[in-house]
Amino acid sequence: MAVTKSPDPSNAPSRDAFPIEIAKFWKNRARNESLHVSLSEYEGHCLINVRLYTTGSDGIDRPTQKGVAMGIQKLPDLARALNRAVAIAKKMGLIAEDAQ
Repeated sequence: MAVTKSPDPSNAPSRDAFPIEIAKFWKNRARNESLHVSLSEYEGHCLINVRLYTTGSDGIDRPTQKGVAMGIQKLPDLARALNRAVAIAKKMGLIAEDAQ
């Protein structure tokens, strides 16, 4: 499974389309574990959800309790933290300079 991405943000779906899958990628293919990033809504609150899923023998991905869901207003802070982690990892030679 390659990283999947949602459509271009300029063509973003409306809020009534929740949950909206942003990306998913393998965490551990041997154990059928993948990480899903999505936007969702719970009791009227918009959330960013980063969650571990397992794929059953029937091929259906099911969420686990492992993950984090937080208010969408925290998304810019999370994005800055991840961008900083990428920059530091590149400087340390942990990932290639041209990694996206």
